[in-house]
Amino acid sequence: MQQLEFFEIPSPCIGVCEVNNRGYCKGCYRSRDERLYWLKLSTADKRKVVRLCQQRRLRVARAKAEALKATSSTDKEINQSSLF
Repeated sequence: MQQLEFFEIPSPCIGVCEVNNRGYCKGCYRSRDERLYWLKLSTADKRKVVRLCQQRRLRVARAKAEALKATSSTDKEINQSSLF
């Protein structure tokens, strides 16, 4: 049984319209085609795009956290080696 849709799925755009090195928007994490054809997508496709954007956002956040962790551990090593 299919669920009825009462509300339109809003665009995930947050007004930060810059593209990262992989071609995804830095604000909403949609691809060029996902942004370009948003108004033509079905509700199911919009839901899928929103889910993909959430996954991309998590992936970027994890990568940033790992990079920060690696940087901070390198800084600690440098600081400890300068003590001797």
